[in-house]
Amino acid sequence: LVVICCFISPFESERALVRDMVGTEAFVEVFVDVPIEECIRRDPKGLYRKALAGELANFTGIHSPYQAPGQCEIRIDGMAETAEAAAGRIVSWLLDR
Repeated sequence: LVVICCFISPFESERALVRDMVGTEAFVEVFVDVPIEECIRRDPKGLYRKALAGELANFTGIHSPYQAPGQCEIRIDGMAETAEAAAGRIVSWLLDR
């Protein structure tokens, strides 16, 4: 059974805590690396616009920093890889494991 969960996890300490709770052998960190400017441009819900306008507080990347992982099992280049290619890499990694 493979469960894939997507969380906003801006702090390395939070990710380390979850890794410890789940267990290193069962935890796979996938980092989708996209510059903040591109996140703002792609924002389908307009949340970055609202945060920049002061309508949302404590918004990751605007008011609160995002700490990119120092090490992760899989790094996706969100500027170069399609969603399909990224999904394929994740599945391949899991199958090889």
